[in-house]
Amino acid sequence: MRTRIVIALATVLATAGGAGLAAAATAPAAPPITTFANGNFDWSRPQTAASGLTVPWGLAFLPDGSALVSERNSGRVLRIPPGGGQAQQVATISGVSATGEAGLLGLAVSPTYAQDAFVYAYFTSASDNRIVRFTLANPQTQTPILTGLARASIHDGGRIAFGPDGMLYAGVGDAGNTANAQNPQSRNGKILRMRPDGSTPPDNPTAGSLVYSLGHRNVQGLAWDSSGRLYAAEFGQNTWDEVNNVVPGGNYGWPTVEGRAGDPRFRDPIVQWTTAEASPSGAAVDGNTLLVAALRGTRLWKVPLNGSGGTSGNPTAELQGQYGRLRTVAVGPDGWLWVATSNRDGRGTPAANDDRVLRFPPVGTVTTPPTTPPTTPPTTPPTTPPTTPPVTGSCTVAYQLNQWSNGFTANMTITNRAAAINGWTLTWSFGGNQQVTNAWNATVTQSGTGVTARNVGWNGAIPTNGSQTFGFQASYSGTNNRPAEFRLNGTVCTNA
Repeated sequence: MRTRIVIALATVLATAGGAGLAAAATAPAAPPITTFANGNFDWSRPQTAASGLTVPWGLAFLPDGSALVSERNSGRVLRIPPGGGQAQQVATISGVSATGEAGLLGLAVSPTYAQDAFVYAYFTSASDNRIVRFTLANPQTQTPILTGLARASIHDGGRIAFGPDGMLYAGVGDAGNTANAQNPQSRNGKILRMRPDGSTPPDNPTAGSLVYSLGHRNVQGLAWDSSGRLYAAEFGQNTWDEVNNVVPGGNYGWPTVEGRAGDPRFRDPIVQWTTAEASPSGAAVDGNTLLVAALRGTRLWKVPLNGSGGTSGNPTAELQGQYGRLRTVAVGPDGWLWVATSNRDGRGTPAANDDRVLRFPPVGTVTTPPTTPPTTPPTTPPTTPPTTPPVTGSCTVAYQLNQWSNGFTANMTITNRAAAINGWTLTWSFGGNQQVTNAWNATVTQSGTGVTARNVGWNGAIPTNGSQTFGFQASYSGTNNRPAEFRLNGTVCTNA
């Protein structure tokens, strides 16, 4: 307490030609399946998803694989395309009062985004800390769902995230008033749990109260493991920073204790670091590994979890001193680890192009440099497939796969060898129980084993000898073989 699918190829949205076509033509007929350990990312091959940002803080993903990032001091919300590229402003949160640690902080995307399109933001206003929700189609209309949280220039908390139960959780700091943390009537120094509209769930620990846990100083990281256990990263004062396994109604001791105390009134942290080693902010879980971004510690901590709310070994540090202060970490729908720096927050030493959002691939992933998609989305809707499909054998499909114990990501590149296409549909069937859970750069639907992918508004055109790339994430059990056949607008394609 103290002052965290697709194939891991970067998304390519460019017309192929020359070397690009040669690469597609010489790709192996059946790329090898790569498996990787949970939390095992290749730290030697970072890609810059976005640069030139000013104190990025919140990070959340849209269903199409793009990332939303908040800037603490400017109040802007930016969209980073899948795989990285030119960040575009998509919203400005009105009423942000950025002083010290305060400003536009956490972001969360509704788990039912396909139906309601809501994005949530936690920010500091002139009078309080609050949570609002809005849509990217109408970002000027921002509806408060929670107001009246005490604000300060320090200890504002600010991390928000939807849990596996569909509830919205918020880490709220003590706002510099230590008494708040143990006061059950105060919502500061707490982790709060609420419905998406801000109302109190009936199964919260105390009837009528949003308080889920208390005794916190400044929670800035929230993450869940596959069993639904909640972990929180928290700033300590002068001695110990913490990771806590958070349970309903748990009391974590601040300000009476800091770090492990063995006091039966409070729950001890599962990990503690000295403040110079950590100052932990964002957190994420990948398999059985908790990843925690460290600000003052300028490193990324990997904490092995034991599946029962504790640890199975000692934490290890990655990226130590390489990128400066690390604010936020998240596993993207592309299977990569996304990490945001915080070197322009007044406490760091900015490097060229700071602040940045970086991506690290899972170990064993084949990567290509990201390209920058169009800076302005087109206003025209998706086009329809041509009435005359290309002739047989006039297309190729490259299907590149990364998988783990119960899931995988696939990156697919369609190359058109015939007349230009203006609107495309690709169909295939799985041979097992694969189930698509997410997709980017295409609208993907599934009925039984049959899958249909259609272009989105800006990538429907494929000129002769051109290509488009999209990807998806899916679950499976048993075997996971490459689909036997792909059809582009009804015509069988050759496997690349």
